[in-house]
Amino acid sequence: MLQPSRTKYRKSQRGVIRWLAIRGSSIAFGDFALKVTESGYITSRQIESARRTIVRYLKKGGRVWIRIFPDKSYTKKPLEVPMGGGKGGLEMYRAPVRPGRIIFEMSGIPEDQAQEALKLAAYKLPLKTKYVTHEI
Repeated sequence: MLQPSRTKYRKSQRGVIRWLAIRGSSIAFGDFALKVTESGYITSRQIESARRTIVRYLKKGGRVWIRIFPDKSYTKKPLEVPMGGGKGGLEMYRAPVRPGRIIFEMSGIPEDQAQEALKLAAYKLPLKTKYVTHEI
């Protein structure tokens, strides 16, 4: 699973995901892509699960790029712990995603195969997505 090798601070504040994505909103590497249409967080497990689904569907053909990285830490307190006692321990890493952000890109395969592979990957993600192609 993806996670940062080092971070400056172990625990991060949540923040607010606002507006549309400006960076990472156009296809840069491949010909077909999966674009997010709502804001939220995608965990490293969900990214890995979607990646595996794409790779299994493609077998040996094509190339896949992952355009997001889970670098925001998520903490959680154990069950039935009383109030107080500070912030909980590190649970996982997740990637904050704005609407319009490209998550996966693909190339080197026919369009119908790419569309099917990205549709299967979209089932593994918690956010609404859409299939887009490279405009020339």
